Amino acid sequence: MIRFFTTQLGRLRLLGLLEGISLLLLVGIAVPMKYFAQNPALVKAIGPVHGLLFVFFVVNTINVGIAYKWAFRTTTWKVLLACMIPFGTFYVDRHILAKMEEKQPS
Repeated sequence: MIRFFTTQLGRLRLLGLLEGISLLLLVGIAVPMKYFAQNPALVKAIGPVHGLLFVFFVVNTINVGIAYKWAFRTTTWKVLLACMIPFGTFYVDRHILAKMEEKQPS
């Protein structure tokens, strides 16, 4: 767990987890509550949090991509696309980011 705070890649993975959870909460709970129960309170609460996490994730992805010299055509675009698809950040974390972190010297 400490690795999520000590490396740029770890912080990106943590942001991806938080961004993915916020997107699922927004799309899976808050938006249906807004339209089916006429209760927009959750959208008003979760929406800005998700938006902030989204921006942090995008900026952090670009920073990590530059620091780790990712090729945009093979890695960076996949990570950026993942934050727009429900469950995408979880997939990218498991199949791309976790494998990169395993290769890092401790």
